[in-house]
Amino acid sequence: MTPDPHAALMTEGDRLARQLTQTLHVTAHDPPRLTLLGRSLALNLTRAFQQTIEHVTRHAGHPVHAQLTCDAHGHATLHLTRAGPSSRDLPAADLLRDLLWPHGTLHPAIREHLQDALSGSEHHATRALVAALRHPSVLKGMEAKIRAALPRP
Repeated sequence: MTPDPHAALMTEGDRLARQLTQTLHVTAHDPPRLTLLGRSLALNLTRAFQQTIEHVTRHAGHPVHAQLTCDAHGHATLHLTRAGPSSRDLPAADLLRDLLWPHGTLHPAIREHLQDALSGSEHHATRALVAALRHPSVLKGMEAKIRAALPRP
């Protein structure tokens, strides 16, 4: 049976949620929202990267197709394919780590946004999550990953 890449991505979100429990101040009431937060981060960051790399590389004249797959161990992976025989795999775990923990630590502002997402209404949590996703350090990390996928001049 072939592993489901979307289920693998949700598993990656669960792993991310467990990692965030070590970074954020979590109360006994937070685990369900933290799981939702981890899954939302995994899904949104992976899909945003997938769509952005395809858009940017197409306009740069070196189109890359990104498809969510699973590796041999069942882990979520973006399979990046360029015209010709060139392709590579980018594990979702590596992408998330590089975007959220670029220097081995969670940026303080992103940490603050994610902490804020654990409190308040659903609408408040959504706004806090969006603020974390749009943080300049996440966007810079995404830009660096896309530049790495482009051929060197």
